[in-house]
Amino acid sequence: MSTVEVAASRFASLRERLPAKQLPVLVTLALFGLMYGVGILRYEGFYDTQIFLNLFIDNGFLLVVAIGMTFVILTGGIDLSVGSVVALSTMVSSSLLTEKGWSPYLVMVLVLAIGSVLGFLMGCMIHYFDIQPFIVTLAGMFLARGLCFIISTDSISITDKTWVAIADYKLPLGNYHLSWSAIVSLVVLAVAVWVLSYTKFGRNVYAIGGSEQSALLMGLPVARTKIAVYTISGFCSALGGIVMTFYTLSGHGRGAIGLELDAIAAVVIGGTLLTGGAGYVLGTVVGVCVLGIIQTIINFEGDLSSSWTRIVIGILLFVFIMLQRVVRLGQRT
Repeated sequence: MSTVEVAASRFASLRERLPAKQLPVLVTLALFGLMYGVGILRYEGFYDTQIFLNLFIDNGFLLVVAIGMTFVILTGGIDLSVGSVVALSTMVSSSLLTEKGWSPYLVMVLVLAIGSVLGFLMGCMIHYFDIQPFIVTLAGMFLARGLCFIISTDSISITDKTWVAIADYKLPLGNYHLSWSAIVSLVVLAVAVWVLSYTKFGRNVYAIGGSEQSALLMGLPVARTKIAVYTISGFCSALGGIVMTFYTLSGHGRGAIGLELDAIAAVVIGGTLLTGGAGYVLGTVVGVCVLGIIQTIINFEGDLSSSWTRIVIGILLFVFIMLQRVVRLGQRT
């Protein structure tokens, strides 16, 4: 047998062992590697490790929100309120810190509670009243955004010394560093991987996304699980808002507009099926890194409009939605 025949045989064997649902994640990983390689070849200094670490520093809040969105999409749902909840979290934080003089730690607890309660209420409405997640979370989006402007129509700067110290902190990694934004996002990632991979709750999330009716017949706690994933999404949105204030040291009612679409894009590009039941939170991380590397390349290019970011993301979404369709058709045959 020739070398070519041996290589072809091994490749065919690998395809048979590789589940089809892993294909989108591998494609995303290959895409990120390709884009990162092109950046290294084209731009001086792109190979610097700090450029890679900056993907987590600059997109820490998006990663936290996208992880929460992954839980929701895995059940076959959607959450359009996350961007507005992020903005509301920044407004509540900045207002209480700057104008009311509250303790920063009390502010964090209150903000996380607000996000979790909003997510819990939307989850209850979706399950017990059998309303489409799109409609419920759309209402939540308008509600949270309206509350932002009730607090203030202007941007509020954060001057609290503790908050500023947290925002300025840099974890040294030799000649490189990570900010608290990146550290928090990586901790959330580790917890999410553990929950989805090694807990009964994680198995229930995948089961409901695969078939909610089958999950009910199996006696799984569908109501509790569905409400929990929206609560998690609300919590992650509030935490993402806190992380964003570490990054911007301000709150604004018009902040995070369109963030919900970026989070959905990261999840889909990361290989999670929009219909639910299949996907990996690690794929979401790669999806966020792909979005981040696109923006980084545009910044290095210098003369390209930032609108190209949206154009490229739109193209990638079309490609990955088609890829998901191919995967689903392959599973049926």
